[in-house]
Amino acid sequence: QLPACQNLLIQEILKVQPNVIVVLHNGAPVEMPWKDQVPAILEAYLGGQAVGEAEINILYGKVNPSGKLAETLPNKLSDNPSHLNFGDGEHVNYAEGIFVGYRYYDAKEMDVAFPFGHGLSYTAFSYDHIKVDDSTFISDGTMQVTVDVTNTGDRFGKEIVQLYIQDCTKACRRPLKELKGFEKVSLEPGETKTVTFKLDRRSFSWYCTDLHDWYAADGTYQIMVGASSRDIRQTVSVQLSGAPLLPLKLHANSTFGELISDPRSRDFGLEMKRRLDAFFGAGNGDSDEAVSDDMSMAVVASMPLR
Repeated sequence: QLPACQNLLIQEILKVQPNVIVVLHNGAPVEMPWKDQVPAILEAYLGGQAVGEAEINILYGKVNPSGKLAETLPNKLSDNPSHLNFGDGEHVNYAEGIFVGYRYYDAKEMDVAFPFGHGLSYTAFSYDHIKVDDSTFISDGTMQVTVDVTNTGDRFGKEIVQLYIQDCTKACRRPLKELKGFEKVSLEPGETKTVTFKLDRRSFSWYCTDLHDWYAADGTYQIMVGASSRDIRQTVSVQLSGAPLLPLKLHANSTFGELISDPRSRDFGLEMKRRLDAFFGAGNGDSDEAVSDDMSMAVVASMPLR
């Protein structure tokens, strides 16, 4: 929180003059209870000795700002993923795991003050024609992603184009999307440039402790390009193939669904499902109480082997 006197000062000024620009000098996100009442906020962080001149150049339009937030600014401190796990004397429990920053707020579908990657300009940019040079990506290959960015405003500006990847394979629990690249492009009014990203298998991967290595499962991935983590402008789907099989670990609490989903145990899992179907009466349409195939799969898939 800012000192209470500073929040009070802003609120009192707003009572007599609504055209207020708040300039923040802060080393970390702060709560901004007045953010929806002011027309502009300039986030300066800790800009060093020349920060005053830089701010004047932006406020008076001599320079068109092009910075983007490298962290999410939450609405309040208690929204932070580490809020309940930090500050207990000498003990800190990193219970949030990989769900920190925008990964946490996206997973929680939580409103934020300003999202990761956000930043405004005195001009505007449009994104068009996302393309990949190969929509079926093999394990040892590379992929090129291109998108056209146009300055649709009336003055020179720079845009930071961000690329995120979403894993749709459900091979493990992952964030909704992860930043995998960004490029800054300079554009005159009306000018269009093609921004290019190069991706490899690592771009799609997560660290697998069973393999002691990075791993990307075969299946569908979404490539998202946008102006911030919550301002996605263009999306394209790709298919990955050629991944090695993860070690098969079965125990009494493994489910039949796990057996059926793995090619090495699928035949056994389907045979067990056939026997259980007979027990439940699945596929027997003679009775109003017959269990459908979909229902039997849902029931059997969640059953532990024990």
